[in-house]
Amino acid sequence: MQGLFIGLSEDELLAIKTKAVEMIMQGKVLMSYADSGSSSTKQFALPPKEMLAEAMGALSLLDSAKYGRRRNVINTRYDNRNNDSQYGL
Repeated sequence: MQGLFIGLSEDELLAIKTKAVEMIMQGKVLMSYADSGSSSTKQFALPPKEMLAEAMGALSLLDSAKYGRRRNVINTRYDNRNNDSQYGL
């Protein structure tokens, strides 16, 4: 989470969350506009999946009892060894 939406009101965050879920459910990944024979297509500045994660993160900071606490997950691999003979492994 980058904290893009920290400082917004609960209503604003819920509106962002709702919009992100709508875009995910509709499968939208591009924004397009067409008028009078010309058209334009571009990617979202913030993809819906990231928008949802940012909104949920800001909501959890705003009220963790209501929206849950944010959890950081760290994965560690212990099998990543250097098998080079000069290291005596």
